[in-house]
Amino acid sequence: MSEQQNPTEAEPAESLPPPVREPVFNLPPIVLAVIGICAAVFLLQQYVLNDAQQMTLLYDGAFIPVLYTGQYGFDWFLFTRPFTYAFMHGGFAHIAVNMVWLAAFGSPLANRLGGIWFALFFAITGLAAVALFWAMHPYGEAPLVGASGAISGMMGAAARFGFRTDRSAGKAAFAGPVLPIALVLRSRGVVIFLAMWMIINLATGLLGFAPGVDGQIAWEAHIGGFVAGFFGLRWFDRRRQPPEWETTDPRT
Repeated sequence: MSEQQNPTEAEPAESLPPPVREPVFNLPPIVLAVIGICAAVFLLQQYVLNDAQQMTLLYDGAFIPVLYTGQYGFDWFLFTRPFTYAFMHGGFAHIAVNMVWLAAFGSPLANRLGGIWFALFFAITGLAAVALFWAMHPYGEAPLVGASGAISGMMGAAARFGFRTDRSAGKAAFAGPVLPIALVLRSRGVVIFLAMWMIINLATGLLGFAPGVDGQIAWEAHIGGFVAGFFGLRWFDRRRQPPEWETTDPRT
């Protein structure tokens, strides 16, 4: 004769998995790698290279718009500058602010996309940032440096997820399907964030108000990266999830 057991009696408490806790410092390897490269380049600039070597690194590594107008001839660094500029920064405040935002927005995005797709996202949004910057300043001679264009792309991606995150696996990752643009623009929280982000970028770029950061803020690059991340996220998110707003019942 069989006897029914209460579910709590059938499974002892010891067999239940312990609750998953997210460590305070739980950055994905790809994000740590980007931070490490940026930090290494900054320390190299500040404490290892002399003035002449710093100028050489700046010329060969930063993005300088006028070099792409065809007036200064060809060199192989024309192919690398649109990517290497993102790992260079103009001062301690510049790199510190960028790395904090990279950790905040890059970590959940990297956990969602995976390392390889995150690296591609970083490269493409950074490229979109300099593309818009060059389009608006084709004869500009001031070098453009910093990862903020790609980080702005990560903010655009976060908006497409409605800033939803899932921490059930012990690490924060953007959750749910990529939301349609119309649905994103109906979210009050997302719209307020986008409006504030745009106002701050325009104010700091046009008025030059950025305490502790040397040089002018390249708001054009920020917008270029943001637009690429906002509209291009679906090309990088390889998860195939049925949208929440679509029903799985064909009869309805």
